[in-house]
Amino acid sequence: MKKNQLEIACFTYESAIIAQENGADRIELCENMQLGGTTPNAVLAVRVREKLSIKMHVIIRPRGGDFVYTDEEIAEMKQDIKHFKKWGVDGFVFGILNPDNTVNKKQNQELVNLASPLSCTFHRAFDDVHSIEESLEDVIDCGFQTILTSGRGKNVEEGIEDLQMIQKLAKGRIEIMPGGGLRSSNIKLLQEKLEPTFYHSSAITDDTETANPEEIKELRNFL
Repeated sequence: MKKNQLEIACFTYESAIIAQENGADRIELCENMQLGGTTPNAVLAVRVREKLSIKMHVIIRPRGGDFVYTDEEIAEMKQDIKHFKKWGVDGFVFGILNPDNTVNKKQNQELVNLASPLSCTFHRAFDDVHSIEESLEDVIDCGFQTILTSGRGKNVEEGIEDLQMIQKLAKGRIEIMPGGGLRSSNIKLLQEKLEPTFYHSSAITDDTETANPEEIKELRNFL
């Protein structure tokens, strides 16, 4: 039977260690919280990988802003995937859209194929799409294993109805991972509405970029 699990978005080495020590099942490693998370530098990634025994996914996002990328940026993303694979990461997190906010199937498939056999998560670029149904099918067709989404809301509470709908439409073909303002104060609300899944949180409760160990424990207690 499927169970709830916890992924912690980590912007620092300290957060990654805190996540592991307090019961996270997996981390998503990134940098630049103020930009919504970008590709971490190599030194950070190697340090974290050496220390962690839990699974470690890495975001592949060359900059903040929109999710429409130039050919040069796509080439950079491909190089990053090749390097991180050598360093023993467990999966990748990325998402590429067309200028009309549809899923760019060609570019996403190229990156998924390059990442294979590691798992890929389509990140919150999904919250910018116009058609949930069409975009869900496109992401599945590209070979992603997971979609990280707030349900197109500012946060998971606002997007809870869309999260329910996306999970129902997915019919178990892809994991729908709620993320975006997810905290111990609202995770129970989501659990009441959703089938068991991975939950995504930075567990940051102050003005720093470091996860709060007590918040991770609280989140874990609800799962």
